[in-house]
Amino acid sequence: MNLEKRDGMIYCILKDAYLIETPEEKVRQEYINHLINNYGYKPEQMAQEVQVTTSHRGQGRASADIVVWKSEKDKIEGRNAFIVVECKAENIKIHSQDYYQGFNYATWAGASFFITTNQKETKYFNVDKKFLPQKLQEVIAIPSASEVENEKKIKELLNQTKAFTRDEFTKILFACHNIIRNNDKLSPEAAFDEISKILFMKIKYEREQKGNKVFTREQFIKDSEFHEKNIRPNLRNTNKDLPYMQFIFENTKEEFKEDQLFEDNEIIKIRQHSFEQILGKLESYNLSDTQDDIKGIAFEEFLGKTFRGELGQFFTPRTIVDFMTTILDPKEGEVICDPTCGSGGFLIKSFEYVREKIENDIQIVKDRFKKQLMTDNYDDLSEENQNEINKKVNEMFRILNKELETIEVNNTSSRLYNLSHNCIFGTDANSRMARTSKMNMIMHGDGHGGVHHHDGLLNVNGIFEERFDVILTNPPFGSRVDKGQKITNADKFVDKNLIKKYTSIYGDAYKQALNQVNDNIGKPLLGLFETGSMTGLTEILFMERCLKLLKKGGRMGIVLPEGVLNTSNLQKVREYFEGKAKIVLICSIPQDVFIAAGATVKPSLVFLKRFTEEEEKEYDNAVEKAIKQIKKDYQTELFELKEELANLLRDKANKSRQREIRNRFKEIDREIEEKAKPLIKKYFDYEIPITKVDSAGITSTGAECENELIEVAEEFYKYNKTAKLWEDATLDITYELTEEGNIIRKVGEKEQELTW
Repeated sequence: MNLEKRDGMIYCILKDAYLIETPEEKVRQEYINHLINNYGYKPEQMAQEVQVTTSHRGQGRASADIVVWKSEKDKIEGRNAFIVVECKAENIKIHSQDYYQGFNYATWAGASFFITTNQKETKYFNVDKKFLPQKLQEVIAIPSASEVENEKKIKELLNQTKAFTRDEFTKILFACHNIIRNNDKLSPEAAFDEISKILFMKIKYEREQKGNKVFTREQFIKDSEFHEKNIRPNLRNTNKDLPYMQFIFENTKEEFKEDQLFEDNEIIKIRQHSFEQILGKLESYNLSDTQDDIKGIAFEEFLGKTFRGELGQFFTPRTIVDFMTTILDPKEGEVICDPTCGSGGFLIKSFEYVREKIENDIQIVKDRFKKQLMTDNYDDLSEENQNEINKKVNEMFRILNKELETIEVNNTSSRLYNLSHNCIFGTDANSRMARTSKMNMIMHGDGHGGVHHHDGLLNVNGIFEERFDVILTNPPFGSRVDKGQKITNADKFVDKNLIKKYTSIYGDAYKQALNQVNDNIGKPLLGLFETGSMTGLTEILFMERCLKLLKKGGRMGIVLPEGVLNTSNLQKVREYFEGKAKIVLICSIPQDVFIAAGATVKPSLVFLKRFTEEEEKEYDNAVEKAIKQIKKDYQTELFELKEELANLLRDKANKSRQREIRNRFKEIDREIEEKAKPLIKKYFDYEIPITKVDSAGITSTGAECENELIEVAEEFYKYNKTAKLWEDATLDITYELTEEGNIIRKVGEKEQELTW
């Protein structure tokens, strides 16, 4: 049977009625259809929204989305259910508490199997109390209607436990990699590039199909035959004249043109046979629909193993990424950047970190509005009135669920759209890693639009001075920018359409940002940086770059070689940064942490906050006060030297002595500067937490181990609550449910009715 829809309603076969097509209802009816069409269950042995009687306080009105009995007779006689299904809207991430809640429903109903689904992801569980509360036992499948009385088969299915789907996806990615290695003899990195191209092509195709069709091997062959027969013979010297595999890649390049992921002359570099084999491997996944944490974690694992070696320096271990993000605690509405983003670890974690805050906030609002609509006398109302309230609750859920999609409708941007499109930015100078970062972000739920293949020291798109609230980065260590390296015309951003687009978004600030390159063609790159006169080390230049990218009062976390903090030849560099930012925390971590990624330098994690305007004044006052105090000790000598020099100049006498006096003035300036330094620290004094951990969650081989960083993060959270190292920048978003059932979103002083 097929789903019937009309005028925003969807037909419910179990109630023989049309219901409002909310996202949850759509998923529920599609899964009912799935059970009927693919498993052979009859509507007569099923029911939806079944009240589950429990002895648990506060769960009296609990209801199961779909209940299936072994037979219609079991249903009529009120016997135990066989399967209980918990449904969520397709854009709602299913959390562990959802599993346990539904599992409780299934347990109370006496079911054997429990299912969770949000269309993107479906999981099956064995309903056995021995697994609670420690762990839910996932199984590989549920029985069909013809197998419900086959006790041997039921027992077999209940005992066939299932690994997470992401493990399967990881294996498929490695299988694709091996196909290219074996068939096309490409290096691991080059083979990865080809898989990336195919993944981008698959995502483009499936987005266009809006989740209704997967890009399969069969579909490719069918479309290819049509292209070769009907299109290619009639069109010459155009993209359509290309073999179909190359033709769809050209279209994909055009789709992601703004992202500058592919060179204009880039082509697919594998045989069509390999291409078809890979599509066959991937066809069990619709990449537009697959749950983000499944494909994202699988892709990261694939990345880590593929690039462990030559490109290991582009990967920051997950334990370090998690810790640094937790310390800086990015908030909704804050703009986040990593100018050396590598595989995108910091950007992905920041995106997920803020997204979870948004999801939690929406859930709180849902619960509050549901309580507001479903009053205390709900159980005493007539079925008609209850249905009316249920419709309002479903409509309210539908509207709030849109806040969790990356959409913009009727001049209304969802909260996730704002996070994805306006708050995440990154660059990497390595084209392979920029492409990898984008794919990685897409796999984790998007936010990829602000990532560019570009030199992180130079401005591009929305990445320019004083733009960011939070910066997290692991810059390249140990290499140097040569004094002779010049800024050239090749560094200029010349795409007129994109310049027009970015100017419309960022205004005159963007035009000014372009002058960083445009006004310095032919000049040394080091000349753009104040520390460039002190050192050419890339980690120092990126540290200065990050501080300049921050807004005043903005905060950053950076991975640095420990030598930056203690070697004598970088003393002036340290003093430069001490005059620009407060050190929030220094955490020394074991050298082992980065060995698995190919690095041999002992690292530290350094957290800084750029001075606010008030702190700039405080620091300048401290400098002025210190210098003034030390200068008193030189007052007599300076007076005598000035008198002597004035006499010598007047009489035009003893030029050798004049030079000596001038040199002494310079010596005195240096002496005053040196002697003032401890006084500056005294007058501009603040606490600097310093800690050292012996275990950071990863060994030199990449294996897991104890992670002391978790405890450090907890301690820092408590400390920061008291110290208030930075202002709480949480975006003030509230919702109001009007008597008419409309939802008003308030962001500070601005109000907007959600109308999508």
